[in-house]
Amino acid sequence: MPTWSELLAEISQITTASAFDIVRRKYLKQLTEHTHRSAVLYASSWTQPKGQISPELLSIADEDIEAFMEVLHGLDGNEIDLIVHSPGGTAEATGALVKYLRTRFTDVRVIVPHAAMSAATMLSCSANRIVMGKHSFIGPIDPQFVLPYQGSAMSWPAQAIIDQFEKAKEEIKHDPDSIGVWMPIISQYGPALIQDASDQLELSKSLVSEWLTTYMFGDDQDAKIKASKISAWLSDHHEFKSHGIYIDRENARNHGMKIDNLEDDQTLQDLVLSVYHSAMITFTYTTAVKIVENNMGKSFIKTALPSQPNVTAPPSNDLHQL
Repeated sequence: MPTWSELLAEISQITTASAFDIVRRKYLKQLTEHTHRSAVLYASSWTQPKGQISPELLSIADEDIEAFMEVLHGLDGNEIDLIVHSPGGTAEATGALVKYLRTRFTDVRVIVPHAAMSAATMLSCSANRIVMGKHSFIGPIDPQFVLPYQGSAMSWPAQAIIDQFEKAKEEIKHDPDSIGVWMPIISQYGPALIQDASDQLELSKSLVSEWLTTYMFGDDQDAKIKASKISAWLSDHHEFKSHGIYIDRENARNHGMKIDNLEDDQTLQDLVLSVYHSAMITFTYTTAVKIVENNMGKSFIKTALPSQPNVTAPPSNDLHQL
């Protein structure tokens, strides 16, 4: 496997403007040649600091359907490897991606070269199996709410919002004078926030449970029981305390998830990490912030330049969207 510096040296030897694309696609193509399965990279630059970039640009969003429509078109067979590196996004957008992906492929393998967090963990749970290395992680799926706080915005776990509201009710019930302490906090919630938090928690759990039952444990007579336990565990804020905590493959496997070791196939590991590192180099040295790309060279690349047109289609067959 070429190292980061070796990949960078390989890119620097190519004099065309599309050098980053050429090297990245080379390894994606070789991956399919090795596995005989279609392959799609879905990655964003969330672990590559690039200044102020809107989180929406890096996350799983509704517009990703357009990217998947582009890169799934023309792929052969009913088996696919989806390489995922993402901080997550919305459960709704993830649900739409899974529905579309499953209209095209019956055997989906999600490969996590580094981290697939939050809604990206949900996406991983829609696979027939997940491939992780010693350095790979997934994360909790408990929903987060971005709320105003002291003139800015902060992200809060849905369960923490519910717990705080219940704590306020209990304290005010036993000490009515404490309402003066709680009112400034409760007044920020809005009329439907508590119910919305509860609904989002249930949505995350139900989607993951449904996908695990149907796909990962589809041939298991205890599929629903296993899926329910795993979805409850992944969505338990009280268990993890932090939405950003990393869950390694052994922990996931010990809780019943079907996880394959990336290292079991050395060639697979080398090719997957070459694709991943090539993508990270692309993010580091270009304006790209999200790449959705297949083994045939079709890409949907989002950049962080607001001055560019919404969608362009250059001769290299890329699609760039702001």
